[in-house]
Amino acid sequence: MPRVRIVTDSTHYLPADVVARHDFDVVSLYVNEGGGSARESDLTDLDAFYGRLRGDHDLPTTSQPSLGDFLAVYEPALAAGDDIVSVHITAGISGTIETARQAAAEALAAHPGGRIEIVDSDTAAGGLAMVLLAALAAAEGGADIDAVLARAQETVGIQQIWFAVESLDHLRRGGRIGAAQALLGGALKIKPILTMKGVITPVERVRTWGRAFERLVEFGGQLKDEGADAWLIQHVQAPEQAAELERRGTEVFGHGPVCISEIGPVVGAHVGPGLLGIGGLPRRLLEP
Repeated sequence: MPRVRIVTDSTHYLPADVVARHDFDVVSLYVNEGGGSARESDLTDLDAFYGRLRGDHDLPTTSQPSLGDFLAVYEPALAAGDDIVSVHITAGISGTIETARQAAAEALAAHPGGRIEIVDSDTAAGGLAMVLLAALAAAEGGADIDAVLARAQETVGIQQIWFAVESLDHLRRGGRIGAAQALLGGALKIKPILTMKGVITPVERVRTWGRAFERLVEFGGQLKDEGADAWLIQHVQAPEQAAELERRGTEVFGHGPVCISEIGPVVGAHVGPGLLGIGGLPRRLLEP
């Protein structure tokens, strides 16, 4: 049975200590700012990036990986006899998944004995991280490609994540506001709570950050009650709030999060500093 190689993109944002425990390939998206372009994976100084973001009138733009970026990962894996499950940021906000499909077709034409299965995570950042971790658990447990694919697809359907943002301004300016467009008008001063299922979707609006924080804690309780007992935190330049959410969430779940992840430049450029989120899935999906 061929080994199953897991591929993802740079918007998974798992912290370095979690990445070090696993073996998978990452295809990077790009950030375009100041007349230049850089791979997101090379922009490791997040404080510097978000400092520029706060000061710039013009937001950075982002772009998907090239066909060649994907082929540079797919072809060596197929040549080694591996099958591939490739899990990526939702097609609702990025063309990455379509490029992955094109690259898979080209790579398989050169290596017709292999298989590549492309999974649209229907989400990004913390949501994508959950789908990735579930696929890795199955692959590392020795599952074949059909079982790994089934695990990833089940996780896409069952994982949940909410996040609060300081304002909708960055999403509006970056063109990624999705169904949250309905909150615009006089609403830029509210604290919106959002989720992502294909596109960014509003959950509710609250008037203060304190209330937004409490709703995230309450959502943690909802996750636990629904059986999503493995949880994570994501944030953008909000380490103190993330630490407090860790404390409160640990009280709710009875144990700490799988990880606390800071969102990087591609997604961060569109949501802006100050985001805080919590998500979860059943722990069984993270087991072999």
